[in-house]
Amino acid sequence: MPNTSVSLPAEFADLEPFGEWALPTERARYEKRISSSMDELQAFYDAAFPRLEPAMAYLEPFGMDALPDDAKHLLWLCCALITVSFPVEVWRQPRVPDSGASSFDAIVEPAV
Repeated sequence: MPNTSVSLPAEFADLEPFGEWALPTERARYEKRISSSMDELQAFYDAAFPRLEPAMAYLEPFGMDALPDDAKHLLWLCCALITVSFPVEVWRQPRVPDSGASSFDAIVEPAV
C-alpha cells in the first residue's frame, strides 16, 4: 500500500500527496519508478521539480545525522525526483531504453 501519509515540513505540505515517493533506499525508489506509469512519474515530477531549490535550501542547515523525520522524508522525495528526472526529461518511459533487464545496486545509502 502506498505511503501517502508521511510527514513533511509544513512549508512542503503541498508535496504530501506524493508521500509514496519518500522511500529510504535507492533500490526502493528505482522499483517505484519502474512500477509507475509515465502519467504518475510526470505528476510527481511536475509537483516536485519547482520545489527542489526551496527544499535544498531548507535541508542545507541540517547535518545528515541530525535530520528530523519530516526533513528526512523531504530529502527522500528529492532523491526520488532525481530518480524520475531522466525518464521524464529524456527517455519518456520508466525504463532505460534498449537496456533489457537492467538494475543497479547501491553500496551505501544516504541518510537512512
